[in-house]
Amino acid sequence: MQAVDTLSVYVHMPWCVQKCPYCDFNSHTLKQVLPEQHYVAALLADLAADMGRFNAAKSLHSIFFGGGTPSLFSGTAVAEIIQAIYRYVPAKNPVEITLEANPGTVDAAHFEAYLLAGINRLSLGVQSFDDDALRQLGRIHHAKAAKDAYQLARALGYTNINIDLMFGLPNQTIAQGLHDLKTAICLEPEHISWYQLTLEPNTPFYRQPPTLPSHDDVYELYEQGRALLTAAGYLPYEVSAYAKSGKQCQHNLNYWRYGDYIGIGAGAHGKITNANPWQVMRTRKHMHPSVYLREKVALHEIKQVKSEEVIFEYLLNHLRLEAPVALSHLMSQTGQALDTFIHQAKHAADEGFMELTQDSLQLTAKGRLFLDDVLTLFLPEPFNDK
Repeated sequence: MQAVDTLSVYVHMPWCVQKCPYCDFNSHTLKQVLPEQHYVAALLADLAADMGRFNAAKSLHSIFFGGGTPSLFSGTAVAEIIQAIYRYVPAKNPVEITLEANPGTVDAAHFEAYLLAGINRLSLGVQSFDDDALRQLGRIHHAKAAKDAYQLARALGYTNINIDLMFGLPNQTIAQGLHDLKTAICLEPEHISWYQLTLEPNTPFYRQPPTLPSHDDVYELYEQGRALLTAAGYLPYEVSAYAKSGKQCQHNLNYWRYGDYIGIGAGAHGKITNANPWQVMRTRKHMHPSVYLREKVALHEIKQVKSEEVIFEYLLNHLRLEAPVALSHLMSQTGQALDTFIHQAKHAADEGFMELTQDSLQLTAKGRLFLDDVLTLFLPEPFNDK
């Protein structure tokens, strides 16, 4: 059994101009001057430590700058990080390099600098094209700024752009939700991430919930929106991801396919597979930026995933995808034999949750509706009493 031979790198930029009331990501309001040079130095030290820690001979698959608001950082900083990653992890094939950008924090100079730095995929955090909705969501941009940012990026030469949109917003009607989607489609990005607003614990929206649309309206909006996207050539390949042909997000696909990645930056997570003996290791860095910057060692936690938990982890990720799960891929990515999970898979098939063949398994329509129940079947004892 060979360990996974490609590696993605996630770079976390933890600061925002202001914190959105629905956001439970590790992001922090920038109250002083951005400590760009200090943070980049910490990221490079973090990267070097991970490369030394795992000493893994892998080729580079993708890079993703997430946040927070990565577009608060300069192109010079982004370029320095990318160059350092290439020094440690050589690339055999062209590498997708994504940067998340807030329409309220970018201009032509930033976009040009990111292109020169090596960014070849831009993800714009639009969320809505309705000014009132943006205000309720705590966004710092307005609808025109989002459209202008998209057109500017396109004019400057970006050929792979994602638009992030949310639905099920406070007081949103079905018509308003579809208008957001139609506006995004008319811009013709290569990728649209369209996901439902959820009220996450430890957020202002959770403590003081806004008035959300009914479950029936949200479901109807989802059904109509999915049909609208498909008709426009955006094929669903994951729960909330739609792409033109060949434009699926390779970095996120690596997560969902249980690929390996390191995470550098405050609170970043990583997953590395080692062979001889087979081990899946997970890492987590110090959460708060002040602690991350202060400590000489960025690593907060490293732990080995128990062998009996690996199948559950794999399916937790891969079943988000529309495509079938190849049994050969499941075994190669987890190091587990067929007999360690086939009983549960057959039980799921008997319940009508899965279609099981000699080579693959795939969720049925019923299985997608009851995904949590399906995953429960693959939980290790004592969590699963099936």
